Order: sequence, then C-alpha cells, then structure tokens
Amino acid sequence: MRIFTINTADIVETDDLGALVAAGLPEHGYLWLACTRTELEHTQAQIQATLLALCGVQLVDLHISDLLNQQLSSHYDYTSQYDVLVFRRLAASAAEGDATPPEQGAPTALQRGGPPVLRRIDTSAVGFAVFDQILLSVHPTDCAVRDAYAEKLLHSASAESRATGVRPPGSPADLMLRIVNQMVDAYLGLRRQLTRQLDHWQTELINPRTRFNNWAALLEARLSLHHLDEICEDQRSALQDWIEALKTWPDAQTPAAQRERDLLHVRSRDVLEHIERVVHHVQRLEQSAETAVQMHFSAQSHRTNEIMRTLTVLTAIFLPLNLIAGIFGMNFEFIPLLHQSNGFWLAMILMASTASGLVVFFWRKRYLERSAR
Repeated sequence: MRIFTINTADIVETDDLGALVAAGLPEHGYLWLACTRTELEHTQAQIQATLLALCGVQLVDLHISDLLNQQLSSHYDYTSQYDVLVFRRLAASAAEGDATPPEQGAPTALQRGGPPVLRRIDTSAVGFAVFDQILLSVHPTDCAVRDAYAEKLLHSASAESRATGVRPPGSPADLMLRIVNQMVDAYLGLRRQLTRQLDHWQTELINPRTRFNNWAALLEARLSLHHLDEICEDQRSALQDWIEALKTWPDAQTPAAQRERDLLHVRSRDVLEHIERVVHHVQRLEQSAETAVQMHFSAQSHRTNEIMRTLTVLTAIFLPLNLIAGIFGMNFEFIPLLHQSNGFWLAMILMASTASGLVVFFWRKRYLERSAR
C-alpha cells in the first residue's frame, strides 16, 4: 500500500497505516490511500479502523464488495459521508494480473482476440472511495496507473514544478478525476494503433487481387470493439452520475472553496468529454469495420458479375461457330462446298468473319470492356 499526505506545502509518502491514526488528518490537506485488491482483502479490518478513527465512518459492506470485484462495470454510488466511483480502465497492459480470479466467461485482456493491440487492452476495474479529506483507491495488482500517477504527483511537489505553475490536486475529488483522466487518455493513445490495424484489413478486404481469409480475427475484433463500446458507455454513465451528484453538494463558504468547486466541475466535464471522444472513436471503428465487410462482398459480387458477363459473351461468340460446324458435320451426301477444294477455307473465313463481327458488336456494346481500377 502506498500512502500519501498531500498538503499545500509538500507531499509525503509512507506505508504505515498505524502512524496515520496517531498523526491524524492534515490541517490543510488530505490523504491518498492507494492499495491493491489483495491488500484491501487482507487488511480490510485495519483500513476500516483507520477510516473510522480519521473520518468517523466506515465503508459499507456492499461498497467493499464493489471495490474487491475486478469485473464490476463502471458505476457511481454515494452515501451521506462519502462517494464511490468504480471505473474500468482502458490501458495497454502486458497480461497484468490480479489475485482475484475473473468471473467465469468474463472477457479479460488474455481472452480477447483480434488485433494484438486489442488483446493488450486491460479492462480491470479501479475503485475510488472519496471522503472529505481521504481518497481510498483500489487498483489491480502492480497497477501501472497508480504508480505512474504517484510519480507524477511526487514530481509536482518539486520546486521546479511549482515554479512552472504545476500544482498538486486540491482535494480528494480532484485527485480522483485526474487519475480517471489519465486512464482515459491512456486509451486515447491507442487510437493510432487500432486505426492502423483496421485500415490494413480494410485495404485487404477491398483489394480485388487478394483473397481475404482472416475472417475469424476480424469477427473477434468487431466483438472486442463492441465490448469496449459497452465499457465506455458505462464509464460515461458513471461520470454523468458523478457530475449530477456534484451539483447537489452544499455551497462553498469561501471564494477559494468556490473556486475549487468550479475547478471540479470543469475537470469533470473535461473527463466526460474525453470519454465521449473514446466512445465516438470506438463506434467509428465499428462502423468502418462493418462498412469494409459490406464493401468487400459488394466488390466480390461485382467481380463475379464481370466474370459471368465475360463468359456469357464468349459463349455467345462461339455459339454461331458451333452452329456452322454442326451444319457441315451433317451426314448428307450433297452439302454445298463439301466437295470443293477450297471449301474448308471458305468455311473458316465464314466462321472468322462471324466471330469478328460478334466481337466488334459486343465491344461497341461495352460487354467486353474492363472496369477502371
């Protein structure tokens, strides 16, 4: 577990829960308790006792279950003392595991098919419990999101960062929104890889000179994109519920507190806009994949029609020749040109003239014209 004491002066990290109870809450700051699901499960009683000593309230049992469930969809809930937000992250991860076994049949990063970039997307849930002066976040094991933002938070406390105007989050809610925004932005960084892979498939689907056989991977990719679309919709609904709850908070008593409240509204809307961009991008990829499949079958149908048209024209050209050959092959004793020395050549000239005339006729009708590439 990583514990941060964040105030206007500096940021201090520790890993001793017992020392927090003795020190109490900071006068001009707050605490960030960042743990994994395994740590929450094993130290649940100690964490609850710490929250009770510092805030005078404990987490509800149902909220503890939500925070321990790694397959829970994104949602928002609240009590009179704290808020709970569960947010399923969309971040590239190399088989990042969790001690809690996944539910039977639940899609995970290792079970998803399709392009490699889709198989690397981890959708484990991250839970947040937001108190007035404490933020409790529950992450998967070895969560890169927590460690990356922890390093960013410690860097923001340095003199160089403060000189450039970078300041740490002003409240637990602000810190939660920044972590959520980082998770969403991590998925936005995968857009180029996703678009490149699907564009490659679209090119193969539309190219008439290639035979596309990767239908299983394309179907898995479409199912994965649909799954991501559902996750993003849940994320958007959860954040919209958070914004609506934020509007019901009591009015701030000081101008500084009101400014912090306005910043929370702005940051919440900014995170929501980022999620909507993700939703729009995933839906566009789904539509592009569907359109490419339809264009592929349309192109194949058009190609088949062209082949059948060419074969039909060739058949029509050789039908008169077969008729002439059949006439001269009749078992009659007296047939014109049959006993003449130049009869064969006259028949060949007649057949060539007929075939040439039909070719010219069909060419003028554009039955033998090739389609422009």
